[in-house]
Amino acid sequence: MTIFALLVLDVLFQVLSRYILGGSFSWTEEFARFSLIWMTILGAAYLNAKKEHLSMDFLYQKFSANNQRKVSILIEVFVFLFALMVMVIGGFNLVYTTLHLEQLSGTMRIPLGYIYAIMPFSGLLIMCYSIYHMSIIYANKIDKPCCRIRTIPRPHYYKFCHNENSKLPKHSFFN
Repeated sequence: MTIFALLVLDVLFQVLSRYILGGSFSWTEEFARFSLIWMTILGAAYLNAKKEHLSMDFLYQKFSANNQRKVSILIEVFVFLFALMVMVIGGFNLVYTTLHLEQLSGTMRIPLGYIYAIMPFSGLLIMCYSIYHMSIIYANKIDKPCCRIRTIPRPHYYKFCHNENSKLPKHSFFN
């Protein structure tokens, strides 16, 4: 929430300075970009913690309760491995490389390794949450997949698409 507030203030300052002063400060665009990167990657860890990542569970719902539990554990293992290999190991390599090469951001002259440090941090959070979710599944306290897609009900106007003169069958998609 704090990162979002800073992002909003930064963009607001940029717009106001452009219209009031006739030009914007060069660092505001870069700060907005880095804030958005941090907010997005931390948001991924947050969604993982809340089990709100997008997934399709139509096949999952057809499994028995025992198989659903096994699939949920498998999903958490895959999430854990992805976070470990891509976000933590790959993120630490990226941070190390950019700090070792002393790469700086274009305008604010911040070492890019500090900007990229959010990747392994978020990966560690996701790994911790995956372990937590697996422990909950093993304790059999939940029986839902790691994430769910919420079924969106058909709009109300579909029921008006069929009338007596229509050539559509009575039990069509539009009923």
